[in-house]
Amino acid sequence: MKYELEKEEKYTILRFNEENLNSTLAPKLKSEFIFLLNEGVNNLILDLSKVKYIDSSGLSSILTAHRLLKQGGSFVVTGLKNDHVRKIIQISRLDTILNIIPTIEESIEFVLMEEVERELLGEAEEE
Repeated sequence: MKYELEKEEKYTILRFNEENLNSTLAPKLKSEFIFLLNEGVNNLILDLSKVKYIDSSGLSSILTAHRLLKQGGSFVVTGLKNDHVRKIIQISRLDTILNIIPTIEESIEFVLMEEVERELLGEAEEE
């Protein structure tokens, strides 16, 4: 499985560098999500700009990341450039569950804003 990780202080970007996110690669991607969470990654941006085909296993791996990160962090999907991938996500209604943002720059801003909100809520609960 080909991918790149860009780790910053408040977020990590996983650029999935494969054309297919299918049953062959989905288990490896799920494992990577779990590994990142265990490493302390709380905010993850998944860049799917190179993906041209996705199946139910690929969707399942994305849902795994969403489920793992929704407790204490942010999960964003970005780079849905391919019509097939975008339609599959819409048909499966995942667009109503996931944070789907057009660009990496906007995704970073979204994640940072959610991080600020969590910090403010944490401070308010302490008072």
